[in-house]
Amino acid sequence: MTSGHTAATSPWFVRTQSTDPAARVFCFPYSGTGASAFSAWPAALDDIEICPLQFPGRENRLGEPHYGTYENLAADLIGPLAPLLDRPFAFFGHCAGALPAYETVLRLAELGLPGPDRLFVSGQPAPHDAGADRMLTMTEPELRAAVEEFVRGRGIEPRPDMIDMGMTVLLHDHAAARRYHRAEPVAVGCPVVVLHWRDDPDVRLDQLRGWHRYADSVDIRVLDGGHHEFAKAPDELRRLLTRW
Repeated sequence: MTSGHTAATSPWFVRTQSTDPAARVFCFPYSGTGASAFSAWPAALDDIEICPLQFPGRENRLGEPHYGTYENLAADLIGPLAPLLDRPFAFFGHCAGALPAYETVLRLAELGLPGPDRLFVSGQPAPHDAGADRMLTMTEPELRAAVEEFVRGRGIEPRPDMIDMGMTVLLHDHAAARRYHRAEPVAVGCPVVVLHWRDDPDVRLDQLRGWHRYADSVDIRVLDGGHHEFAKAPDELRRLLTRW
């Protein structure tokens, strides 16, 4: 990749953007998180620029209204995204982030805009099976305990104010997840690569097979690691993200 860069001009993008990458991967964070979910990812993989997305209602956009539904999120994203679709691109969505990524692919097609060359979905059942996430059935105290455990698992002692802020984002995101429903699959016009994490305790491989109904080409890959291994940008994942 050459060195030309331009400042991020939209709150949807937290990194400066190259003026001349060969391709881009737009990264959709999972529930309760923002673009920082991809903070350990490099700025580029070979000559492919990595573009983490920042949804409203979290991190540096905490003061903005929550998007409400995945359909709203996809619709609002199109304007900032469109100028960057001038070269090959892919979408990567982890867990619930795969669902607005999918909805954005559909929205682009409806508007006659360029679509992605690949849709990567990680650790997330297909849209018609999305309501099976066990976290959506947890009580607020159970969710809070899960968030505290997650933070401690990363070597950080959770502060009450930090957990309060995280819970606010997570509860709004879970409300959006509960509103989301697609009774029947709508196929996308690009290949779909489905990633299963071998040690994921919550998502089984068989739960991901529903994605076969969403594209003519669906490739399910099993990668080493647990549900959050993607955040480390492991080599196996990097190879997949550069082969398309």
